[in-house]
Order: sequence, then structure tokens, then C-alpha cells
Amino acid sequence: MSEYDEDTLTEMGRLGLDPSEFTDADLADGGDGEPEGLVPAPVLAVVGRPNVGKSTLVNRLLGRREAVVQDIPGVTRDRIAYDALWNGRRFTLVDTGGWEPDAKGLQASVAAQAEMAMQTADAVLLVVDASVGATTTDEAVARVLRRGDVPVMLCATKVDDDRLTSDIASLWRLGLGEPHPVSGLHGRGSGDLLDRILDILPESPRDLGFGAPGGPRRVALVGKPNVGKSSLLNRVSGEIRSVVHEVAGTTVDPVDSLVELDGEVWRFVDTAGLRKRVNTASGMEYYASLRTKAAIEAAEVAVVLIDAGEPIAEQDQRVITMVEEAGRALVLVFNKWDLVDEDRRLAMKRELERDLVRVRWAERVNISALTGRSVTKIAPSLRTALASWDRRVPTGRLNGWLSEVVNATPPPVRAGKQPKILFATQAATRPPTFVLFTSGFLEAGYRRFLERRLREEFEFTGSPIRMSIRVREKRSRK
Repeated sequence: MSEYDEDTLTEMGRLGLDPSEFTDADLADGGDGEPEGLVPAPVLAVVGRPNVGKSTLVNRLLGRREAVVQDIPGVTRDRIAYDALWNGRRFTLVDTGGWEPDAKGLQASVAAQAEMAMQTADAVLLVVDASVGATTTDEAVARVLRRGDVPVMLCATKVDDDRLTSDIASLWRLGLGEPHPVSGLHGRGSGDLLDRILDILPESPRDLGFGAPGGPRRVALVGKPNVGKSSLLNRVSGEIRSVVHEVAGTTVDPVDSLVELDGEVWRFVDTAGLRKRVNTASGMEYYASLRTKAAIEAAEVAVVLIDAGEPIAEQDQRVITMVEEAGRALVLVFNKWDLVDEDRRLAMKRELERDLVRVRWAERVNISALTGRSVTKIAPSLRTALASWDRRVPTGRLNGWLSEVVNATPPPVRAGKQPKILFATQAATRPPTFVLFTSGFLEAGYRRFLERRLREEFEFTGSPIRMSIRVREKRSRK
């Protein structure tokens, strides 16, 4: 940061400080933008049987890699919404898991999510594998879609060249009109398909009885696998929004939902459980980890879920570190509290003092996503954390407080000299970023001391604080 705002320059001039005498330091600015507005857009649901290339086609229509893709069936399990843009028109593209009739177990939950997407969409795109032709599953899906009152368009995917053109005519028997050939992998025919999509989509979405003015705050649900992230999302949303199964790692793509909690609309994002470091994961797990990291960076506050019935693991601490490094507000939610007995509570108290001492500033909530116990306490904690994340301290008040603290506890002597703190200012919010102008280097311990006192004085609860030191340059003698 080489330039200072007017308030900072005025205060530095009053103290007789020259801004050019201080070395520049890199500041991590969390951004000062306002939350995005909630803009209604028509919804297109992409459905079909497993492994026909729906997610590959979705990425092609979006023009970017969003959905996790792997050459095995069943990668996508939830209904995931993405913002799409074509020819100046915005619409929402919903990717779904493979739909199969008479599915059992986990696949039945995936099929239920696909059916929900069909019922709530403004139009449906049925994807069929042109290299295989219409199967009995495709015919079953087509029968369901023909009974509905939503516009349906048929897409024949994996048409990479002209050899399959003659086989596409057989898809007319599905009774959904003209099949549109496209290659999700190479992009062949994707532009024509997008033009037809805009033709069948309405200008505005259907009124489904849910909406909110303004922009909802973005909340990311993160944690290691099987801690109850999807169960919590379903609990607060009041519907089966995310597939839940006892098998760890059910969620792969981030699931985005608008949720009304404690009288306020929030945008919750359920993410994949982080099992390994991103650089050591592979395949589907690697791309799921990347999506989770991107969801944290796109959020304003992260809710880190921890299994209260198990000891705090290294992976829990790694997830918290990711949130800290991203500079996002933090709320720690201990789930499955209904399974915690007295012995476990005593053990957890010791674990908190030992393993989470560096995030004492984070809000903590004990809940049970299964029974709904204390779930309503999450919203007040989110508001407290976001208020700290947005807080700005006036320069005059900050320097008055800093003078009192330094006079009572001066910085330690270093190399025979005691550094002086000449001036301080808050350079940014989201997260709160402070710059200290000094005559020498400040020890890490003293900086932690200042951060702790700063939190106590100005109530920065639930938000990380970044502190940068700028040392006055020595002028060369002429």
C-alpha cells in the first residue's frame, strides 16, 4: 500500500510524520465490496441417467470449470446451481445427479434431488448419450417430463463428429421434439444449444413463494467428512436440499441454498469434506477440495463443523487454518452434541485449551443437526462475527488507545534499542487490517499482545485480524 487515505495523511501530518519515510509492506485486503444483490433469474435443470455427460455439458455451457467431472458414474449427487450468461441474458443452470427409476439407498436420494430440480425449474434439458441411444431409463425420464407443464428440450451429447448424426434421428421416439446434437467435451453445437435454451426460458422465473430484497450474506459450511454439514443445511433450509448418507464424502460439489434463519435470509453453501491436503489429494477428491477452497474464499463467514463426539483432529485444525488464511469470519459449531456425555465434555474442555487456543476469538455454538437442538443460536453468532469483520475503528480513537497501551507496556528492547510505535491506522476491513508505523521491528510476541488488547477494546469477536508493520527508513547523510 503506497498511498494513504485523507484521514491517515491528516493524522500523520499532525504528528509531523512523512509518509515517504516508511517502507511499503504487502497488505492482505479482504475486500470492501458490498454483498451482491439477489437478482432473480430463470432456472434450467439439466437431467438424465448416470454418466451421460451432464456435468461436462454444464461446464461447457457455463464456459468455465465448475462441476466436478470424472469418468465414473455417480460423481454428482446433489442439485447444484450455477450462474450462467449467454448473449447478455442471465439464467441459473442446475446440475443434477443421475436419475434412475426404482433406485435404492444413496442413489434413491440422488434421484429425489433430480426430481426436485425438475419440479422447481422453469425449463428442463434432458441429456441423452447419442453413442448409446435411448435406453429404458431415458424413456422412463421422458415419460415423467411429458406429464409435466414445464418446457422440455432434448439434447444428444457426445456427438463429437458427423458419424453419429444419422443415429440421432432415433431419439425422436422419446416424444420430446427435435434432439439437439452437442459435444460437451469439444463444444461442438454448444452455441446453437444455448440459443435454443434462451428461446424456451421465460424472461423471469416462476414465483415459488421464496424471495428476499437485498443481498444475503454468504456462509460456507466446511469441515472434515461426515461431521454433519449436509444434515445442518437440510435442517436450516427445512427441506432435503443436500443428499445425506452414512458413507463419508457424499457431497462432492458445493451446494448453494437460500435459507431463512432467525428472520433473515442467508446464502448457505454446503461443501465437500476436506480429507487431505489439496496438493496430496487426487482425482475427484482433488477437484472437490479445490471447489471447497473456492467456496471459502467466496464466502463472508465460514461455519466450521466439528464432531463433538470425537477428539479434535489435525484435519479440523487444518480447515480452521484455511479459513484464517482466507481472511474470513469464523464460527465454530460443535455438532452431534446430543451424543456427548459428561466425560466427553471434560475431555473436550482440555482439547479446546490445547488445540484451539489460537482461535479463542471465534464464536462457539453447540448443536445437534439431527434433532435441531440449538440450531437457532447459529444466526446470532454469524451476525456477531460479520459485524466484527466489517468493523472500522476511527484513526483518532485507535491512536489514543494505542498510546495508553504502549505507555503501560512498551515494546521489548531489540539489539540494544527500543522501537517506538509512531502511528497506527486501519487500512481495510473484511478482514480488519491494521498498519503500525514504527521506528524499528516489533517482536512477534508483542504483536500478538497488541492484537489481543485490540480485540478486547474494540470487540473483534469472530473475525481474524491482520497487522502489518512499517518501519521508518533511515535517511542517508549527505
